[in-house]
Amino acid sequence: METDVRDVTGDYGDEAGWIEAHIAEFDDDGAALEEEPDSGPLPVVAVVGRPNVGKSTLVNRIIGRREAVVEDVPGVTRDRVTYEGTWRGRRFTLVDTGGWDPDATGMALRIAEQAQVAVELADVILFVVDATVGVTDADETVAAVLRRSGKPLVLAANKVDDQRMELEAASLWSLGLGEPQPVSALHGRSSGDLLDILLNIMPEAPPQRFGVERGPRRIALVGKPNVGKSSLLNKLAGEERVLVDPMAGTTRDPVDELIELGGKPWRFVDTAGIRRRERVLQGADFYAGMRTKAALERSEVAVVLIDASDVLTEQDLRIISMVIESGRSMVVAFNKWDLVDEDRRYYLEREIDRQLVRVPWALRVNISAKTGRHVDRLVPAIERALDSWSTRVPTARLNTFLAELVAATPPPVRSGKQPKILFATQASTEPPKFVLFTSGFLEEPYRRFIERRIREEWGFAGSPVEVTMRIREKRGAPKRK
Repeated sequence: METDVRDVTGDYGDEAGWIEAHIAEFDDDGAALEEEPDSGPLPVVAVVGRPNVGKSTLVNRIIGRREAVVEDVPGVTRDRVTYEGTWRGRRFTLVDTGGWDPDATGMALRIAEQAQVAVELADVILFVVDATVGVTDADETVAAVLRRSGKPLVLAANKVDDQRMELEAASLWSLGLGEPQPVSALHGRSSGDLLDILLNIMPEAPPQRFGVERGPRRIALVGKPNVGKSSLLNKLAGEERVLVDPMAGTTRDPVDELIELGGKPWRFVDTAGIRRRERVLQGADFYAGMRTKAALERSEVAVVLIDASDVLTEQDLRIISMVIESGRSMVVAFNKWDLVDEDRRYYLEREIDRQLVRVPWALRVNISAKTGRHVDRLVPAIERALDSWSTRVPTARLNTFLAELVAATPPPVRSGKQPKILFATQASTEPPKFVLFTSGFLEEPYRRFIERRIREEWGFAGSPVEVTMRIREKRGAPKRK
């Protein structure tokens, strides 16, 4: 699917205001993501602090598994690393950062800069201090920066392994960040209390739907007139459910039929053939085309039927484009395969590769609605397309994948500067939409490259994938009206 690019930099001088203003505006129709019960970015908690205070150990304790690399030397963590955490049924994204040393130079300076970016993109900050050492000059400098951020903050006094150490933790009041919360990342002491406090101040995550009953999946059969849509529906049903006639245009109204296949019910919608130019259609043909489009919008997957015995036409390609624009998952069924001889199959394969270059992700099946040849392959293809359409990539995995991808193949330089991908999230499913928060404009070939690599990593066979950008406004840039 062609990527959508919208420069939405607004009147905000930093990433924090920019993220807060635009994080809920990913949908093309302008609807906030919070209105979708199963989509939207999770709340982000940034774990920051000077080197070797136990941030990664605390991250492992919170997520309940040893994923963050831990070693008793400073500087083990360098990049912003994201993980998905859950506590009391609520999900959130946890960002582990490298040690934040205000006086750092070289590599340590770049590590500190990443920690600052994590703060700017976070909803909540978890500031970790070593209670056994007490307040250092670096802690005080970082605390001053965090106060200016205005973000909700929890001060964690780490390495409080027993009650005696709680008295040492009290000295952290001097940072001016509120009550220190004693915790032992190594032993887990009071980690649950710390998480309770975090939940109380973080924004609500999009609710999850567990065990929600949904009706039969809806499949629209679309294509130009007389390609065999009604014949296919009858073959799937095992009886003549809809009228079939050699005359093109027999079907006018979308016909819904509930058919059980593979032990589950499916709702197939036989639609009117989409003609060449709807602007010249009149009367019943015009309204039939409008109803076909409406039926497509109500469906979850479109089976595009193409006459394999004929050459691919502009009309076929226009129908495929209409399905892409609708955001439905797609299976391309080459019907009348029983009429295709060996020579025609050879050239047809090359026609398909050449003319369907926009949709290499579409699943293909070769069938004959008349004889029933390979019709049984249609439902597995539909199921695979629907699974892809509903796939959600965890934020942590997505950001780790993109970090490795960008490190291996950086974005091209634009106007003398190389844009960076600051953060990424999957904004929604059905269809999958990914949002890249960037420091600059990413060229279209590079966005297509990212989409292709996302498909290689997670599949998405049979489903469109949309990749959009949110470009951070430069500090001090003139306001746009």
